[in-house]
Amino acid sequence: MAPYMRLRQICLVAPQLAPVISGIAEIMGLAVCYRDGNVAKYGLENALLPVDTILLEVVAPFKDGTTAGRFIEKTGGRGGYMAIFCCNDPDERGRNANALGVRTANVIDHAPYHGVQLHPRDCRAAFIEFNHTKGSDDILGPYPPAGPDWQKFIRKDVTQALTAVEMQSPDPQGLAEHWGKIIGIVPSDDAELKLPNATFRFVKGTNEIMSALEFQVADVAEVLHVAKAKGLAVAGHEFLLGGVTFRVR
Repeated sequence: MAPYMRLRQICLVAPQLAPVISGIAEIMGLAVCYRDGNVAKYGLENALLPVDTILLEVVAPFKDGTTAGRFIEKTGGRGGYMAIFCCNDPDERGRNANALGVRTANVIDHAPYHGVQLHPRDCRAAFIEFNHTKGSDDILGPYPPAGPDWQKFIRKDVTQALTAVEMQSPDPQGLAEHWGKIIGIVPSDDAELKLPNATFRFVKGTNEIMSALEFQVADVAEVLHVAKAKGLAVAGHEFLLGGVTFRVR
């Protein structure tokens, strides 16, 4: 079987869920497809919105002592939380990561879904998760974390696609090579990892964080107008929401 690797989901973290979810939905023209009660055992609440076939998730802690809460404290709320990839064999990707000195933080086994989460300190910048849903290699097929009928909530009249994820580091090429070894993709000379459905771009920055998400939208000016009307500070083609820069093209 040929190797299969796609961006499946981006997870952001916020101190409160409701204002970030409503902001994303209203500005980007997206709809919530699912709220997963299973994350309550981690002291979290969440909501997921499909951006075409990539899921955008926001999690927020509702009690003290959560990993997400510590992430907010450590980063000052700046930076994306997790990049989630679907692949043929999450356990193989986990073993490969372990051989690179990247520890496994958590294994999720909810048949037909199987996920391997890696330790964010070892990944650098953000969590990485690999997962696979048995019997579903169709990108529009079942994906349990997004609910039973997530496909029905895809909206494309405002936002067409999530096209790129920007990662910052004092050593962008080094971080690109590190993530490339974990994911199994060789970075380009300009520090990019190209997946079939999105690009990870590594740029110079003070801290190692997932710094921005780039979206293809129908009307850039209209999206920026709505963001400004919601009280967000718009600069150029971008604004800050949920700890990351939303950049529209």
